[in-house]
Amino acid sequence: MSKKVLIVYAHPEPTSLTSRFVETAVQALQEQGHEVIWSDLYAMDWKAVFDGRDFPDRANPERLSFVNESAHAYSTGRQTADVALEQQKLLAADAVILQFPLWWFSMPAILKGWVERVFAYGFAYGFKGEGNRYRYGDGMLKGKRAMLSVTAGGPEKDYSPRGINGPLEQLLFPITHGTLFFPGMDVLPTHAVYGADRMTAGDIDAAMAVWRLRLERLFEEEPIAFRHQNGGDYPDGHVLASDIAIGQTGLTAHIAEGTAPL
Repeated sequence: MSKKVLIVYAHPEPTSLTSRFVETAVQALQEQGHEVIWSDLYAMDWKAVFDGRDFPDRANPERLSFVNESAHAYSTGRQTADVALEQQKLLAADAVILQFPLWWFSMPAILKGWVERVFAYGFAYGFKGEGNRYRYGDGMLKGKRAMLSVTAGGPEKDYSPRGINGPLEQLLFPITHGTLFFPGMDVLPTHAVYGADRMTAGDIDAAMAVWRLRLERLFEEEPIAFRHQNGGDYPDGHVLASDIAIGQTGLTAHIAEGTAPL
């Protein structure tokens, strides 16, 4: 069955490895019969800074409250046109791929700015005006799939369980769990390529072949088993129940037992 896939990517160089991954993804997904839409943030000259200019019609001109102004702009249809368009893309998509190079252990600022501006109150948080009732597995984007595709300059062993940089999935937890799972998306394990700065032409061809195979299972692969806020593991909606993940703390406690660890 044909699906719609949104690719949001961030790299200023059109000949970069990031751009190669996007080109390959577009081709592979279209060959599968899917429709692909994309947002090339650098080419779009995306405004990365979330500030008062995002709210041309202020609810309170005396003091800037981002939550209140975001709620006002979204609920009254007074968001800036670029933000509204990206929200429409998200709503139309069955799956979302964020493609980016790992810069300082996270995504580039322009992509973080895309999230900050597009994930408005009432859209990605504060769903249905219910505060935190619909989050971590519930929300506006529930039922959609999401995946990070990341290129890292360092070797894979630096990101291994005892590697000096820390495990990649733990480094990216604020994005996978805190940005994508928060509004309800099912998040797949990250697709990572290491040693990106030292890859030969042959290495790149091999990486693209692996990427194509991964995309064939985009709508079949099991997502990360993040615990749902409203699934019973968090009785008060804030803290894990005492009989859940006994003896565990930190990030890994929020992954269901018996599944692949972060």
